[in-house]
Amino acid sequence: MTAPSPGNDGRLISAAEVARLAGVTRAAVSNWRRRHPDFPEPVGGGRNALFALSEITGWLDRQRKNTEVSDEVLVWQELRARWGDDMTSAVAEVAALFGGGGREQGRLDEATRARLRAMAEETSADAVVTSFTDRLIASGTAMTTTHLARAVAHFAGKVSGTVFDPASGAGTLLLACTTSPISAATSRTRGKAGADGKVKLAGQDGNPAAAGLAEARARLAGVELEMRIGDSFQGDAWPSLRADLVVCDPPVGLTDWGRDSLLLDRRWEFGIPTKAESELAWLQHCYAHTVPGGKVVFVMPPSVAYRRAGKRIRAELLRAGIVEHIVALPPGMVASHAQPVHLWVLRRLLDGERPPSSVRMTDLSTADPDGPFVPDPAQVAEIPVIDLLDETVDLTPAAHTRAGRVDLAGEYAEVRQRIREMAQRIADLLPDLPAGTGAIDGGTLRMADLSRAGLVDIGERTATSASDQLDTDYLRGFLRSSANSSRNTSSSGTHRADVRGARIPQMDIEEQRRYGAAFRALDEAEETLRTLAEIGVGTIARARDGLTSGTLRP
Repeated sequence: MTAPSPGNDGRLISAAEVARLAGVTRAAVSNWRRRHPDFPEPVGGGRNALFALSEITGWLDRQRKNTEVSDEVLVWQELRARWGDDMTSAVAEVAALFGGGGREQGRLDEATRARLRAMAEETSADAVVTSFTDRLIASGTAMTTTHLARAVAHFAGKVSGTVFDPASGAGTLLLACTTSPISAATSRTRGKAGADGKVKLAGQDGNPAAAGLAEARARLAGVELEMRIGDSFQGDAWPSLRADLVVCDPPVGLTDWGRDSLLLDRRWEFGIPTKAESELAWLQHCYAHTVPGGKVVFVMPPSVAYRRAGKRIRAELLRAGIVEHIVALPPGMVASHAQPVHLWVLRRLLDGERPPSSVRMTDLSTADPDGPFVPDPAQVAEIPVIDLLDETVDLTPAAHTRAGRVDLAGEYAEVRQRIREMAQRIADLLPDLPAGTGAIDGGTLRMADLSRAGLVDIGERTATSASDQLDTDYLRGFLRSSANSSRNTSSSGTHRADVRGARIPQMDIEEQRRYGAAFRALDEAEETLRTLAEIGVGTIARARDGLTSGTLRP
């Protein structure tokens, strides 16, 4: 990280926070960076660039775009200064300040507490915590957005009994379901939970800070939530729970979810997912926790609807008659990317109930992310199960609704051009890397020693420079090296982040920056390549469907 410039008080904000400060979109901030040569340069953060708050406010003032820093921004910077990368714990402590629950508030100074209480007096404690939670999500933390939570609650419909989320994060999905119309009918849930007919919330998450934030938010909302901590696959903390509704926005793209140790697990009723199909493992885990008549509303990446690897499990779900509804939502529902997502709605049949003969497909991919989520007739189709059980078992709504076929040719041409541009972007990003000597001269430094010296701030899985002697991107690049990955792998083969035990080579700051620039370029190329792969596979599937349906011609 470079040294703060004169007048810089050391407070840093991300591009998303710049957008919130100026009251614009992140795209507007990206445009400012490209079009205005005097826009402040990042002072760290690598791919997730961080800017000096004082430099940003000065630039906004000169541009007459904004002249006032809100209390929320000031508090956020105080939190960042105290918690570093662990902002989930920071927001959890803010929530605990208002929601109680016994969590210590020792790291919040009195001035920050006073500012937070003043903010709550102007709006409400719940509004303050929600605002900081939204800011946490906008900063890159993988949590469910308010947009997505509204959509899940809408398609969940009336809620009664027990609602469960096995990957609950900050509890956003669970809390959204309490705003749905509540049925007075007696809960079907077995056991104590939900037996009185009231809505009761249950969750699990592997991050104690996220669990604490969820509990504090629930207390502020006046609802009953019991959170348990742990890995839902390896250590299901609710083995006997059967819920009326299970909602889930799981982590995606996991390859180390523990498949090899769970091959005989009873949850895989419809087939053992491959290592690359963690989403179908999460889906079956959710279904295993439903009562007869209970429902699952599950956030799913679009590619799971057609990927070859999941074809057999999709077919078994259809044959069992439990797939009730597939909904394609518009882009903008997820903070971390601009791609659309699907909702899969499953329902466990009652004993003796006859399976439905069709699946409802709804294509809302062109809708407003804010809703309402009410489709036109052309966006909905009831597709016979027998028609879906073909050689592809494609559950993509756009492939089965009239709305999805209206301008497939135009859409295909547009995406094809985008793929060309992204491929060129990847080629441009890959740095020119001439041959080296096969070794890096000089000694190495332990991250633990750098941390003790106050030169780096170590987070849960990464590190940030706290000195002008070290470049953040250089640090993070070497932390991902194969040598450090081997060092951080236990004898059982399980990878664990051990940033403190990692080693980085000694080199001067200019050399660090050269390495940092190369690592930044590789990170951006990798991210673009992942997006390209997702878009490319989906485009090929849509094109194949267009050719076979007559909507496209060769």
